[in-house]
Amino acid sequence: MYLDNLVGVFGHPVAENPTCVMQDAAFDHLGIRWKYLTIEVLPDDLEAAIRGMRAMNMRGINLTIPHKVAVIPFLDEVAEDAKLIGAVNTVRRDGDRLIGENTDGKGFLRSLREDAGVDPAGAHVVVMGAGGASRAICVELANAGVASIALCNRSAERGEQLAGHLNAHTRARTTFHRWDAPLTIADEVTIVVNATSIGLYPDVDECPLVNLDSIHDGQVVCDVIPNPPDTAFLKQARARGAKTLDGLGMLVYQGAIGFRMWTGQDAPVSVMRSALEKAFA
Repeated sequence: MYLDNLVGVFGHPVAENPTCVMQDAAFDHLGIRWKYLTIEVLPDDLEAAIRGMRAMNMRGINLTIPHKVAVIPFLDEVAEDAKLIGAVNTVRRDGDRLIGENTDGKGFLRSLREDAGVDPAGAHVVVMGAGGASRAICVELANAGVASIALCNRSAERGEQLAGHLNAHTRARTTFHRWDAPLTIADEVTIVVNATSIGLYPDVDECPLVNLDSIHDGQVVCDVIPNPPDTAFLKQARARGAKTLDGLGMLVYQGAIGFRMWTGQDAPVSVMRSALEKAFA
């Protein structure tokens, strides 16, 4: 079959990456002859893989572990927000130039606004975790005008580094809290984000170390985990009256932003979400 354009994901390991499911569903729905490839790329081969992407005239790629930072030297340009995050998860082609972007935090922010109906401006936020997802989410929340971010992480070194980075480069007041005991959510907090992998399939019964009685109505509790979409943590939060936001929306919306960057067309987000729900089921 002749294809007009190729996109894909580079990672290691990458076999279980679900992005191809939603992107190919979107291409098929719109009737465009594009294909999304899932490509295993070892760390030592990343530079060669980027050269291959150029040679094959691929329209773009996603990057996943362990390439989100390592890819930066091989690109022609990196968007300002991706520089602030310090990682690239999406590359788009602009003529002969490869531009690095980060759509993870943007996907979360769109899901927060559109799915939960929450404007984060002026909010007090708790974010659990200090990895790549947390970094992208914190930067986008700070850019959206949150009043404060309480960053909680087991590793003090990584958490303090991220808090310092946010205080130096954004207007959000960020504090670091060592997360070695059950976390009590302050009454003023209105947005709680689990940006860790706790509760990810197959460990579906696990919950972040949180004092669940400190969760109440008036809060929106978010989980970045897409599989299962309704995590044990979200179920516990909902039982206490909180509004909940699953990680499937973030995954779909970040993919939809990349889809638009590559194709110039609006992504059929409902089709993409439905494809993922079927795959995860």
